[in-house]
Amino acid sequence: MAVTGRASARRIGLALAASVLTASVVAGHAVLQRTEPRVESTLKRAPDEVKLYFTERLEPAYSSVRVVNARGVQVDRRDSHVDRSNPVLLRATLPPIPAGTYKVLWRVLSIDADVTEGGFIFRIE
Repeated sequence: MAVTGRASARRIGLALAASVLTASVVAGHAVLQRTEPRVESTLKRAPDEVKLYFTERLEPAYSSVRVVNARGVQVDRRDSHVDRSNPVLLRATLPPIPAGTYKVLWRVLSIDADVTEGGFIFRIE
C-alpha cells in the first residue's frame, strides 16, 4: 500500500509541476526572438526596413517600433505596424539613411496584456 501511495503522490507532484510549467509558458511575455538587422550588427548598406520577431502575437494598436539616430532624432518613416499575415512580426520602413549608429526602440503589448519594451543598436559603415 505504501508503494501505491508514493506512486500516487509522485504522479500528483509531476502533474502539479507540469501545470505550473505550462501556466508560466502561457502567461509569458512577448519576448524579442530575432531582428533584422541583427542586434549590434554592422552593415555595409542601410536596410530598407527593420523587422522584429516576437514569441507571442502582438496587439497592433499598442505595439510600435521606431529608429533614431545618434542624436535621438527619429529617422524611420513613422509607419511601424504589426504584420497582418504574421502577428508576431513588428516592422517599420526606413528612407535612405547615412552611415552611423542607430538605435531601434520598441514597445509591444502581447495578446495576454503584458507590455514589454527594449532597444538595440545597429551600425552602417
